[in-house]
Amino acid sequence: MKRALLRCRRLLHTLGLRWKISVLLAVGCSLVALTIGALIHEARVRQVADAARESAVQQLVRVRQVYELTGQLDFDKVGEADARIDCPGIPESLRRAALSGQRTTYLDLDGPHPAVWAARPVGGDQVLSVRRSLAAEQAELAELDRQLVAFGVVVVTLAAIGGAALASRLSKDLRSAAETARRISAGELDARIGPSGVPGTRNEVAELSSAVDTMAASLQRRLVAEQRFTADVAHELRTPLTGLHTAAELLPPGRPTELVRDRVAALRTLTEDLLEVARLDADREEAQLDTHALGPLVASITRRSGVGARVLGTDGTDRVRTDARRLERILTNLLANARRHGRAPITVTVAGNTVTVRDDGPGFPETLLRDGPQRFLTGAKERGQGTGLGLTIALGQAQVIGATVTLTNATPHGASTRITLPPAPPAPPAPPVLVESGPAGV
Repeated sequence: MKRALLRCRRLLHTLGLRWKISVLLAVGCSLVALTIGALIHEARVRQVADAARESAVQQLVRVRQVYELTGQLDFDKVGEADARIDCPGIPESLRRAALSGQRTTYLDLDGPHPAVWAARPVGGDQVLSVRRSLAAEQAELAELDRQLVAFGVVVVTLAAIGGAALASRLSKDLRSAAETARRISAGELDARIGPSGVPGTRNEVAELSSAVDTMAASLQRRLVAEQRFTADVAHELRTPLTGLHTAAELLPPGRPTELVRDRVAALRTLTEDLLEVARLDADREEAQLDTHALGPLVASITRRSGVGARVLGTDGTDRVRTDARRLERILTNLLANARRHGRAPITVTVAGNTVTVRDDGPGFPETLLRDGPQRFLTGAKERGQGTGLGLTIALGQAQVIGATVTLTNATPHGASTRITLPPAPPAPPAPPVLVESGPAGV
């Protein structure tokens, strides 16, 4: 029994909401139909039993009257009953009760030969009994049971269909809400569920939809305000930084001047990164896609980055469709990140339409692998100092060119970043060359 219950529980856990509601409604209606059917059956059985016992007693009275007047049993006046003196087939319990001076009845509706008996003592040690067959009543009860089962099946089926229709509507609304929530989490802040259900009625799903839409609108306002603030700050910093850079260039040579110029350059780089992040957040970047041989392009980008990395697999012939300038931005950021936070050797491997950058450092923090790169957060002390914008920009530019960036930790140690680029479409077939032939002998 426990195993069956466990199997049913596991089955319910694997079903969707629509089927769970349908099954529960069907089971509930089945229990109700079974209970009602049992009550109707028992009531009818009691009614048939009472009528049979009363009829048997009345027939016994008539038979006794005839027997006392004539001294014999007149079967023509008994009707359907079988009247006997000391009948050998009389139930033993009924015989003992009759011999003790009681007038009693015995009912058998479940046996192969259903009947009702009535008996009383006559002549001292004899038993007068009347037996009436209940085959018709048993057939009637069987027909009643069949009708109850048929009606129960119809009711359960209709309840299951109605529950499935109701649950389907509910499941559809919940799936729509879940899909909209996924779209919002993927960055589609304009996604909304919209109104659901009949206006003016109390609908919990409609309340959920309204709450999700309100949350999405609030989230959109906050993110737009954050993006606008980031862009405004970067724009406002540009003018004083330009003047500061000009002033730093006029300083006399020396160690303090170098420090000032280095910090000014870092501020300018940070400002440009902030502006790039703001453009990526606002979806203002458009890729200029073209077909490139991936190996030579990666080798050229690595060489220009100034990072001492070993490049493998550049002799391949695989071609990809990408924006070379944005791919350079992605690879340069990843190489700079590997040099700043990892350790040598740094390896760039080209295989098919993928590029993998790996260092020999402590690897990515678990929080970064779980939650993705966060702005102004490098993840862990052992990853060094930085603004945390490099990986953010790399992933944003990869989205613009239709590439995917996967961050993992290599074995036994080190960080590994794989860029998967869309392959170039196959080249169209060359047009056939038509050869014209002149007259023979020309």
